[in-house]
Amino acid sequence: MIKNMTIGQYFPADSFVHKLDPRTKLIITFILIIFVFLIHSLPGYISMVAFLALTIAFSKISFRLVLKSIRSIWFVIFITFILNIFFLKGEEILFEWQFIRIYREGLIKACEMAGRLVILVIISSMLTYTTSAKEITDAIEILFGPLKKLRFPVHEMALMMSIALRFIPTLLEETDRIMKAQTARGASFDTGGLISRIKGMLPILIPLFISAFKRAEDLALAMEARCYHGGDNRTRLVEYHYKFRDLIAFALTALEIVIILIAK
Repeated sequence: MIKNMTIGQYFPADSFVHKLDPRTKLIITFILIIFVFLIHSLPGYISMVAFLALTIAFSKISFRLVLKSIRSIWFVIFITFILNIFFLKGEEILFEWQFIRIYREGLIKACEMAGRLVILVIISSMLTYTTSAKEITDAIEILFGPLKKLRFPVHEMALMMSIALRFIPTLLEETDRIMKAQTARGASFDTGGLISRIKGMLPILIPLFISAFKRAEDLALAMEARCYHGGDNRTRLVEYHYKFRDLIAFALTALEIVIILIAK
């Protein structure tokens, strides 16, 4: 069964990964992101790719959907690869033509940086594909709960993140509507030089900002009319509890960390 997330993505509701506690998925995501930067060997990257492939299989998400998330930042990956391959120097020259030199160390570093970006995108995509926006914000509020003793506004931070994620598809729809309206009036957004295109975005940005501020004001008035206040003594509709499958997920993550440290 496929459900639609509030941020416009899809995830299977009956998969092993989806049934995990959102706090578990958030903690594992942060741990994997940190340890990606500790990988400096080919066996380490192979083990991480195998771990992610196993996660994708357990989540019942198609590889095409994961590749689609990578395709959205292919330009950043390409620029990172080019900058590293041409500007990093080393001892062994693989290619030389006039002032262009490609070193073995630069090629290895370029492949390593590009691979890290791809892995980071897959890790973050797995979190958003298998967890709803509300679950993510609830997990953040629970995990940062101890900071309330330091008078840190944890609930307000989680509420802002939830509202921001909720209104992303709304703002995208509003942007599309404004672009179609401006195009019908003869506006062009893909012609001319860079300066002309930047100026052409003003008829979109100004109405979009006005609409966003109006929606924010309406939301604030609606919350005040319903006597909304902070997170003190508030209960949740869904209470999260760790289960045996969460222990399995932590154990597999710990095993992957051990493999990465041994390979390093």
